[in-house]
Amino acid sequence: MRQPAHGGNLAWAAALAGCPPDAILDFSASISPLGPPNSAIAAIKSQLGNLKHYPDPNYSELRLALSHFHQLPPEWILPGNGSAELLTLVGRELAQLAATILITPAFGDYYRTLAAYNANVLECFLIGSKQRMLDAELKALLSIQHSELGNTDCGLLLNNPHNPTGKIFSRDSILPYLEQFALVVVDEAFMDFVPPNDEQSLIPVVQEYANLVILRSLTKFYSLPGLRLGYAIAHPDCLAKWQLWRDPWPVNTLAAAAAIAALQDTEFQQETWEWLPPARNQLFQGLAEIPGLQPQVSAANFLLVESQKSTSQLQQQLLKHHQILIRDCLSFKELGDRFFRVAVHEESDNQRLLTALNSVLSRE
Repeated sequence: MRQPAHGGNLAWAAALAGCPPDAILDFSASISPLGPPNSAIAAIKSQLGNLKHYPDPNYSELRLALSHFHQLPPEWILPGNGSAELLTLVGRELAQLAATILITPAFGDYYRTLAAYNANVLECFLIGSKQRMLDAELKALLSIQHSELGNTDCGLLLNNPHNPTGKIFSRDSILPYLEQFALVVVDEAFMDFVPPNDEQSLIPVVQEYANLVILRSLTKFYSLPGLRLGYAIAHPDCLAKWQLWRDPWPVNTLAAAAAIAALQDTEFQQETWEWLPPARNQLFQGLAEIPGLQPQVSAANFLLVESQKSTSQLQQQLLKHHQILIRDCLSFKELGDRFFRVAVHEESDNQRLLTALNSVLSRE
């Protein structure tokens, strides 16, 4: 079976480990271990009788729930079949520009959607040997790249917090680029994990910029990746155009109901914000104490780890001997076989990973 480019492929992992998929402890997919919320499960069950009907093609209730959540008019919000579907629409939009600057290392689906529409991609490598991501560094790199393009219309695609490093840009560091680029797309798939007092989302200013598109995911924070649900926030004219490009009914009835319930579940949201920092710190400190490993500071629910050993070999050994799956970074071409990424789990699972890593690395 071909090695997956994404995390969370339990069928591949189980085949390699020689065990059932549900026996794998999965650190490769950056999904919260606390969910799905009971409120979302209850909402799904309540809608089973409506499966005989088509969903509302306008998703009026879902858009209204999202508009209340973000304090925006509903017409500024477009639900999608995961942020991946919306990213495909973004790729078509960016391909119409002279060039798109892509901050790298970058999520593999960015390359997929840009290549699908033959977009002109200019990579802007942000990460140095110490894995630093500084606002000043971003400013310097983009200024150089943009000056070389002259006055041509071009786009900018980045994610915040950044995947795979977990570093976060300040809102103020991104705002100047909205004056320089014809289109700025900010993927905020992991912004939910940043507590409200610290988050750097551009949603509060989106109505001031017709050239700003924000992508959000509801699957990671609420542990609903199987439902495939995300949304875009952008000028209504842009979203109306996208509606004409895509298939009807991209979001199913159960996903819409779960999303509405989850957005209203303030208790679950608060529990997550209280759980993550100590759990992430426990995992970070444990990894830092293992010889040969260097975790990077993160604002998200995952950690990027530099390793002195081959991480693809480490991944296979963890699977075969401990039934634990980590995310290799081979799909991030700038990182290669010396980095891996792990999601933050609850304390007992984090400790199981740390014990397994110590066991595998101490034998080499």
